[in-house]
Amino acid sequence: QVQLVESGGGLVQPGGSLRLSCAASRILGSINSMGWYRQAPGKQREMVATITRAGRTNYTDSMKDRFTISSNSAKDTVYLQMNSLKPEDTAVYYCNANLYGQRFWGQGTQGTVSS
Repeated sequence: QVQLVESGGGLVQPGGSLRLSCAASRILGSINSMGWYRQAPGKQREMVATITRAGRTNYTDSMKDRFTISSNSAKDTVYLQMNSLKPEDTAVYYCNANLYGQRFWGQGTQGTVSS
């Protein structure tokens, strides 16, 4: 089992930045991979970025130039740095953990990009 707690969402103007955090209830080294997903109103949940236990990252192409996923094993926390935000980035952002094929989700944090 893994409990995930996201934080860092909020309201930001277009062109601004947000940094999301996801704190895991177990050491990151015991989790196969972590990831960030998002779901905009009326749309399906989509992958934003993932990071493996070995530190290998993967991004959805449309976001790779603006978003960065990273982890801090000392804090068992994964981050998503989002820059140059656009109104279409408005969504609920979810943290995900893949533990030997089982997937666990956080409660989500709202990110809103609006002037």
